[in-house]
Amino acid sequence: MSFVTSQQMLEDARNGQYAVPAFNIENMEMVQAVLQTAAELRSPVMLQTTPSTVKYAGVEMLQAMVRAAAELCPVPVALHLDHGESSDLAVQALRAGYTSVMIDGSKLPLAENIAITQKVVGIARAVRIPVEAELGKVGGKEDGLEVSAKEAAYTDPEEARQFVGATGVNSLAVAIGTAHGFYKGEPKLDFERLARIRAIVDVILVLHGASGVPDEAVRRCIALGVSKVNFATELRAALTRGVREALTDPGIIDPKVFMKAGKQCVQETVRQKILVCGSAQRA
Repeated sequence: MSFVTSQQMLEDARNGQYAVPAFNIENMEMVQAVLQTAAELRSPVMLQTTPSTVKYAGVEMLQAMVRAAAELCPVPVALHLDHGESSDLAVQALRAGYTSVMIDGSKLPLAENIAITQKVVGIARAVRIPVEAELGKVGGKEDGLEVSAKEAAYTDPEEARQFVGATGVNSLAVAIGTAHGFYKGEPKLDFERLARIRAIVDVILVLHGASGVPDEAVRRCIALGVSKVNFATELRAALTRGVREALTDPGIIDPKVFMKAGKQCVQETVRQKILVCGSAQRA
């Protein structure tokens, strides 16, 4: 299995009525934590990098690290560009060997979002790499992407039908009330809207902003047709929590020691999310 595109694993998830968990990673320890846990639970998995992570480490470094780890892993692993903000960045990721990319034109007017998505789909299709896009704006903040409550907009089902038909995109991130980052209160998700989108759009549906969403709400989204669920903020918080706890001991100066503590916290979070997505024993 090892390093693959996201298409087959997502189609399998849709047919099996579970979701592939997609985890945003920042460094080697997070890659190891995700893949070790996915291997233990026999779950297919996607690793994701945002534009700010790409700016920090570079697509070549990130791809080489993930590919090396994936080739030692007994379950399917895909590397995805999350919230690609331009066609140029998508092309960089494709050239570096990413096996899935997202072009996020959700802040653009519908016609412009369609145009940029068409462009990236055309490029990616030539190298047989699937493309994710977004319609409607998921609120909150993730890296440099910030959408205020006022700007946040739900995905319109009829626009979704038009968008998918015009672009040929492989998967669609929908806005149904989730947000990036941690929630100040329990999110109110529009399950009826999700069901309407699923009924008229025949592509993989993606849930962004799942960190902090109650497990039962995530499971309900999966039952209504979501096949990929993104987790980012909770993994960052877990890594940081473990490192901070370790560094309360002033005698610890070896990065391997405090990063191991952070990695263990990430593994606990990843395990729980895999179980929520129902992807354990699906590889």
